[in-house]
Amino acid sequence: MKTATNKVIKTACSLCIGGCGIDVFLNEKKVVKVEGMREHPVNRGKLCPKGAAILDYVYSPDRLQHPMKRKNGEFTRITWDEALDTIASKLEETKERYGAKGLATCLGMSLLGQGAASYSFIRRFTDVYGTPNFFSVESMCYRTRLMGYILTTGSRAVADTENSRCILLWGHNPNASTPPDAWNIIEAKRKGARLIVIDPRRTPLAKKADIHLQPRPGSDCALALGILNVIITEKLYDEEFVATWTTGFNRLAEHVKQYPPEEMEKLTWIPAAEIKRVAQLYATTKPACILQGINALDQTATGVQNARAIAILQSITGNLDVPGGFIIPPRARLHNIRLLEMIEGKPLGINQYPLFYEVYGTLFGEGQAMTLPETLLTDKPYPIKTMIVSGSNPLRSWPNSKKVKEAFGKLDFLVVMDLFMTETTQLAHIVLPAASFLERNDICSDFYNGFGLPYLMLRQKIIDVGECWSDMTFWLELAQRMGYKEYFPWNNEEEILDYLLEPSGLTLQRLHDDEPGGVFYRSVKYRQYEHRDFRTPSRKVELYSKTLEELGQDPLPTHRESQESPVSAPALAREYPLILTTGARIDRYLHSQLHNIPRLQKGAPKPTAEIHPSTAAEYCIEDKETINVETKRGSIEIEARLSNDILRGVVSIPHGWEKANVNLLTDMGFDDPLTGVPAFKSMLCKINKTAS
Repeated sequence: MKTATNKVIKTACSLCIGGCGIDVFLNEKKVVKVEGMREHPVNRGKLCPKGAAILDYVYSPDRLQHPMKRKNGEFTRITWDEALDTIASKLEETKERYGAKGLATCLGMSLLGQGAASYSFIRRFTDVYGTPNFFSVESMCYRTRLMGYILTTGSRAVADTENSRCILLWGHNPNASTPPDAWNIIEAKRKGARLIVIDPRRTPLAKKADIHLQPRPGSDCALALGILNVIITEKLYDEEFVATWTTGFNRLAEHVKQYPPEEMEKLTWIPAAEIKRVAQLYATTKPACILQGINALDQTATGVQNARAIAILQSITGNLDVPGGFIIPPRARLHNIRLLEMIEGKPLGINQYPLFYEVYGTLFGEGQAMTLPETLLTDKPYPIKTMIVSGSNPLRSWPNSKKVKEAFGKLDFLVVMDLFMTETTQLAHIVLPAASFLERNDICSDFYNGFGLPYLMLRQKIIDVGECWSDMTFWLELAQRMGYKEYFPWNNEEEILDYLLEPSGLTLQRLHDDEPGGVFYRSVKYRQYEHRDFRTPSRKVELYSKTLEELGQDPLPTHRESQESPVSAPALAREYPLILTTGARIDRYLHSQLHNIPRLQKGAPKPTAEIHPSTAAEYCIEDKETINVETKRGSIEIEARLSNDILRGVVSIPHGWEKANVNLLTDMGFDDPLTGVPAFKSMLCKINKTAS
């Protein structure tokens, strides 16, 4: 759809999962200003540092602007026709030699943030081609929480901080990762809500909290069980809800007896009195909600069990599906365009992690990407020789970067579609220039962004940059080139979006012309279980999971130490005495994205290792001194930042940086047994001064 000149166009940002509304000021064919959309229910006119740098990002001189092909180690410019012909030919060759499973696709956070349409459309292509090997960033992020909630309540649930009287922020620093959450919490606290923060770091909201607990990284399940012990022992739970709507309470009550606060103090490093205080405040303040971090609790040895424990805490205190507690948001009705019947078998990793593929009818339909590097290196269980990567930089964002680089180097053919050159594009045979969110059409539904609002808007194309294509355009053109017209009858993005929207009763024209700022497509309803039960096998909240029991897993949340911890590996801890936790967010970056934008670099020009002054003193390390951080996998040099805000004995390093890449220190082997998600949050390390 064409846009007029000298006007304000409404769309949604996609520089994180928030989907904040923005007003884009267009002069002729160039964007000259971006402001927050005041009427948007998520950000209400505000912008974070990333949103304020949209122009710097979109018009960056580093943008890829035309397709390229690598030959003799150098990239040369080619046409889209040549790129499509080459890719189509290689895909046909791969299928003939290795079967459809010889192709794998991998999508990153930037693409998931674009909207529902692009993501599902790419999956339709892989279905038609026949490969089950579709992977996404959820192999490391968020899926674990979703699985835990569904296993317990049968549905995805979202914390309603705006209407809560007690907010428990667990492993989450929204000021850096999802600013609208922080804005909502600050407003709720202004209205009198109590705030509890559980985080090894004293985050900005922790400094405003009524209670702040700093647990040992990797001990969150033990802490949750200690809280459950207090709530059940002191009968602070909602007896009517438990009796009517849960199953397995007696087993849970017996189970948590072995987790008294006094014993959990030894595991978590939190005084028993503080564990009791949190349990009592949370359980006796109504309504209350727990806002779990995007992946902080996922990336541990008990990721699913952490989520299960949180869902159980919400449920037994009567805070499930009520205003101010956990709410079950409605989804926008969109066409399902998957063609699962055309796929050859199941993707990699599903034999080890079957729930990663589907839970109680919720089909995720993806493989576990952390199993992919080993397959690329060994050709087991079968060879994968071709990959298409979109909006992802696995060589920097996946654990054990050295192994990932070696594995990707074994591919016969690698295509990467991105906005910028990255470590991963440098290995590609074909590089494709991706459109930014201002150069493409998509559907932005706030169901997907973590806020759970039944709100939908058109993320609309406003400008063109170079020869950049949207992902939908590329995959549509590739499908046509490969003879898939029968399954891809659309001619452009607009026709695809109109088809997807049909079940919702909305049209692209309406969203573009009449509701450019978005529309609430449904209302949030509460206590839905009274009319349709819970979507679990028992039709109740499953405190005790027979599904997990049948898989040989713990049917009740059970603390499990990481393979590397002072408790599980005391001998190793003598050599590596400190705990390394990785992935702390920085408000101006998203994973490995945006580090090349000068405006954003000014606020955080380089990575640092956050260490408590008392820990640094043991090693005679001073603030801003370059140190060596080492694990069993490798070592990096990084600047030390001494801070009283970090727990003693812990080293916190952000991820996503090219220099001092923390994923040279991490590995895929320490994972949640239910998901295969790596344990980024609790490894053992040592530090020392670098040689002068």
